[in-house]
Amino acid sequence: MTTAADRLLRRLEWQVLRRLDGQLQGSYRTVFRGTGIDFADLREYTPEDDVRHIDWNVTARLDEPFVRQYTEDRELTAWLVLDLSASMRSGNNKGNNKNDDDNTGKDATLTELAVSLARLLTYGGNRVGAVLYDNAKQLVLPPRAGRPHVLRIAHELGKASDSTPEKGATDIGAMLRLTASTARRRALVFVVSDFIGEGWEAELTRLTFRHEVVAIRVVDPIELDLPDYGLVVVEDAETGEQILVDTGDPQFRLRLRAEVDAREAEVAAAMQRSGVRGHVVTTDEDPLQALVAMVRETKRRRR
Repeated sequence: MTTAADRLLRRLEWQVLRRLDGQLQGSYRTVFRGTGIDFADLREYTPEDDVRHIDWNVTARLDEPFVRQYTEDRELTAWLVLDLSASMRSGNNKGNNKNDDDNTGKDATLTELAVSLARLLTYGGNRVGAVLYDNAKQLVLPPRAGRPHVLRIAHELGKASDSTPEKGATDIGAMLRLTASTARRRALVFVVSDFIGEGWEAELTRLTFRHEVVAIRVVDPIELDLPDYGLVVVEDAETGEQILVDTGDPQFRLRLRAEVDAREAEVAAAMQRSGVRGHVVTTDEDPLQALVAMVRETKRRRR
């Protein structure tokens, strides 16, 4: 019998390999340049670069900071760090529809992004590991190559989506510490989370000392702009706290807008200070198209 994980992988495989592989020109290595032993090129320093890669001789000669780029090893290990906390279940329509695949919550977007990345990377013969993190439960899948391993990741994500997450604020810092202690060798690390929580900046910075880190924020549009629903009961997905608010009150909307803007600015600033380029994917957009946009943006920055 075909499982939900089988159906998801079959659907995404066709879209991933057809739409994304061509964008990468046959290899993601043209996009995420690594730190092998063969010198490839020099380019001007940007705030996201590791200072250890600065070529001080060239910098002194040209009076501008330049960094060395190296040809990557032929095979690269990648890690998918996946936040499965309560806040990532918001907007989850699963169980309210006849079709189990009709799910537009943040966890559904995370699943499509993770499976798409895993399949794309393993298609090139590379190994992919995964860290599935909830405050109460953590699962580490060691790096493997091949389609069966991608199917395993999809299956575990499906199981996690069907379970009930533990209430409480997400400890993103602990998730990143677990990743750092697990991924000993240099790797390409994708952190997929809504980054709702505190105390993760220092751990994200430490992770970049060894690895190339790509942060993908999954956001529900309602978190950025709450529609006018009138009087509604709003519940914090992580703490369970409920409050009655009038979403049509102009003063409430002004205060909410200010708080949202401040939160978004702080998250963006924290990622910049950590040396990580953050990408935002909303639940109402095509995750695969979002991946294409990320690839194009990365190529543009590299040039």
